Amino acid sequence: MNTQKRPPFGVLLANLGTPKAPTTEAVREYLAEFLWDKRVVDAPRPLWWLILHGIILRTRPGKVAHAYQAVWTDDGSPLMRISRRQQQALQEELSARYGFEVPVALAMTYGEPSMEQAGRELRAAGVKNMLVLPLYPQYSATTTGAVFDRLAKGLQACPHLPQMRFINEYHVQPGYIRALANSVREYRAEHGSGERLLMSFHGIPERYENNGDPYPSQCRATAQAVAAELGLNDEQWLCSFQSRFGREEWVKPYTDETLEAWGKAGVGRVDVISPAFAADCLETLEELDMQNRELFTAAGGQNYHYIPCLNDRRDHIELLADLVQANTSGWGYSEVP
Repeated sequence: MNTQKRPPFGVLLANLGTPKAPTTEAVREYLAEFLWDKRVVDAPRPLWWLILHGIILRTRPGKVAHAYQAVWTDDGSPLMRISRRQQQALQEELSARYGFEVPVALAMTYGEPSMEQAGRELRAAGVKNMLVLPLYPQYSATTTGAVFDRLAKGLQACPHLPQMRFINEYHVQPGYIRALANSVREYRAEHGSGERLLMSFHGIPERYENNGDPYPSQCRATAQAVAAELGLNDEQWLCSFQSRFGREEWVKPYTDETLEAWGKAGVGRVDVISPAFAADCLETLEELDMQNRELFTAAGGQNYHYIPCLNDRRDHIELLADLVQANTSGWGYSEVP
């Protein structure tokens, strides 16, 4: 009887998602799915439906589309373009390490490619064991938790569930901290050093932290580890939080207010990284590198340097491959008729 070998496992890379185009209509469709997720906004559904559809989806998509237009490329959104590069690079790295092809599929929590599309891709490759790797170094119910929910929903129609393992976080994994520190060292070797390093993370409401979400504490631990790796003293760095939305209090300090205060205080140069993002996206390229640059310089700051996310840097891909290897022990080849 002829047999063939199926891959011992496959990897599902997951990230947040992106609109299909930098248009008001496409952004409205994307925001409608994203902001309706209870993990993202936990307000009572009837009230939130009225606010979302009666106000937010009428006013916000045009503004967000304009922001996307400032960073959109011929190959699409930065997040999608970089995520595809990460997918390809990780597959090549894993295949080189194992000596056989390891399928890697990309899925977005919101938009496309969907969890169902990625699942079909892995199933077509013969995958029975699946490692889910959300590209969120720090765990939050709003991001990593949402990946789990969306994956579970997609699997409801699957008659034969794959064996799965799920990576929750890697916020102080040594390879991750080294890669972040390396990105700062290499940038400063070429462009000089700022007086301060601001490590800006996407924020969440304070209430979420008070209710047990570990994300802010993991962000602070990441920042502390990077500062230690770089040998910085307490006056040379700060952990802050960006992208707040709505009227309630979010975790502090706020990135925009910090940069404005530093500009007014006479800080001449600041270097900024955003460790929570595995790939550059709207929040880093438009908010951090454009909006917050203007805030800092308008307040009196002289030099603002945004250091890109880890993206498809070699050390970042090696870190992701290390995570895969550490979490797929025992998944070997199986012979199939």
